[in-house]
Amino acid sequence: MTTIETRGIWLTTTDSQVLRSKENIAQAMDLLAETGFNVVFPVVWNQGVTLYPSQTMQQYFGVEIDPKSVGRDPLEEVVVEARRVGLKVIPWFEYGFVSSYNLNGGVLLQKKPQWAGRDSNGNLLNKNGFEWLNALDPQVQEFISSLVLEVVKNYDVDGIQGDDRLPAFPSEGGYDQLTLTRYRQEFHRDPPLNPKDRQWLQWRANILTDFWAHLYEQVKAVNSNLLVAIAPNIHDWAFVEYLQDSPTWLNQGIVDIIHPQIYRRDFSSYQTIANKLVTQQFTDTNLSKLAPGILMKLGNYCISPEYLVQAIEYNRQVGIPGEVFFFYEGLRKNNNALAKVLRNGPYAKSASFPTLSDLSRHSESKIKSTSIWQGVARFLKNL
Repeated sequence: MTTIETRGIWLTTTDSQVLRSKENIAQAMDLLAETGFNVVFPVVWNQGVTLYPSQTMQQYFGVEIDPKSVGRDPLEEVVVEARRVGLKVIPWFEYGFVSSYNLNGGVLLQKKPQWAGRDSNGNLLNKNGFEWLNALDPQVQEFISSLVLEVVKNYDVDGIQGDDRLPAFPSEGGYDQLTLTRYRQEFHRDPPLNPKDRQWLQWRANILTDFWAHLYEQVKAVNSNLLVAIAPNIHDWAFVEYLQDSPTWLNQGIVDIIHPQIYRRDFSSYQTIANKLVTQQFTDTNLSKLAPGILMKLGNYCISPEYLVQAIEYNRQVGIPGEVFFFYEGLRKNNNALAKVLRNGPYAKSASFPTLSDLSRHSESKIKSTSIWQGVARFLKNL
């Protein structure tokens, strides 16, 4: 019987040269296929530019593509090289509703100042150095949707992926005139000055959920087989800090695969959060959609071979059918050491990437039978 698992990796432009030439892309796809991966998530939207020639960006901002990629189409090159070795491709819209990082809004808000997110003091919305577009503004939502839709219409991809910035908005935001007017019309009062008031959080989170539900329908209208993936931060922190209501997304069926970012630097911390996901957020009917994000490399940090293997083995033990690693360069460290660990260990036997029908079949079969993992989950709950 064919093993069906999500074995994914993110391809970045930060701290990586992989997308900077066709040769690098071809080499990367060879390594990933040899290692046992079956899907790549190449960044196509970050730092206010696209990694493909975008008519949407040209029309709105007069910048067709990332300046370092002029004369090329990195997304098309990834698609061609991935197909050559049998990998799926799901473009990743990394920046989501972010405008810039420590650039006071950058080019996007220079051209469209009315699109700025605002905090309760009326200042440009800034969280951890990232400056935000107003994710609650229908015009901004239309712009982001246009980026996503031109990708699914113009490229032979297998889906699209949002993340901790799509759909997302810092909970300190929502104090722009447009959103204030909308809230007043509905409730006949000003919103709370406390940005973390639960009702105010939920009201804004619902706007983002409605946006994503509409985008989900639009993507499916282009091709019903496309997968809609999201890599949010961990619930409920993500809800309180970034208005990401992932339980509602799952309940509404507007996400096909979800990759909560369990970015912890030791296995024990990873295990604690994975347990929580399996026992508290996911059920037998939707566990097949879960493939957590695992931090492989960031700055000087690199996951140990022991932790890498433990995390994958633990995922399977509790019924989690896959994972996605951040990010590709971790495989290359120390003469491809971690790639060799995967190829000779947990990824030694090949696995097929799940299709939509696989996911629904998997859910149905899990409903019909009491799986061993229900027992494991109950045991973990009672510890």
